[in-house]
Amino acid sequence: MMEKSSNDLECRFLDLEENLKRIREKIAEAAVRSGRTPEEITLLAATKTVPVEVINHGIEIGLDHIGENRVQELCDKYDYLHKEQTDVQFIGHLQTNKVKYLIGKVSMIQSVDSVKLAKEISRLCTQNGSDMQVLIEVNIGKEANKSGILPEKMPELVEEISVFPGIQVRGLMAIPPANADSTEMDRYFSKMSDYFIDMKAKKIDNVTMDYLSMGMSADYAQAILQGANMVRVGSALFGARQY
Repeated sequence: MMEKSSNDLECRFLDLEENLKRIREKIAEAAVRSGRTPEEITLLAATKTVPVEVINHGIEIGLDHIGENRVQELCDKYDYLHKEQTDVQFIGHLQTNKVKYLIGKVSMIQSVDSVKLAKEISRLCTQNGSDMQVLIEVNIGKEANKSGILPEKMPELVEEISVFPGIQVRGLMAIPPANADSTEMDRYFSKMSDYFIDMKAKKIDNVTMDYLSMGMSADYAQAILQGANMVRVGSALFGARQY
């Protein structure tokens, strides 16, 4: 799992340190502007395609939440990560037949969008004697080619899976349309914030609605201003992805 050049690694380490400092400053500014403290915002590092050495350096300098998008990549990296110093989550689209690879490896699955998927998580957690925190992924832009439950169907999904053993619903997650302009993005983020507040007010058993996960590298500050308390930042932290 080593990169080719130690010089390349050193450059990436230095870039990461500068990027993390700048991102934390922007998060703090947006938090204060939204009437909260910086400590109320969780920065989750999206580590897709990032080498383990770079991730571990990030953990050493304070990245205490990381998220992988792909099951196979998570499994490949898992044994090498400094897991005792960070919280590992899964943030990508998840097929039902791959849930088994995540049980015991991640604390949270941020992309639950169907009863079928929730049932499989519940079945495997019950079988394993463990629990899984989940976020409900909402297709806020109602895009046909994107995963996520439609907003109007989200409350019913939350209520239905709230009784499943081995699962705790901790909040909502969304990825607005990539081609949305700033005004449209504000509207999507604001709608998600409204859904989050509405679901929290329902006080459903086993549903705590602690996390509103939205905002990525290009728009995390904007998402915080609209109510996000978890942001998933990848390329702004680690540089452009190398496929």
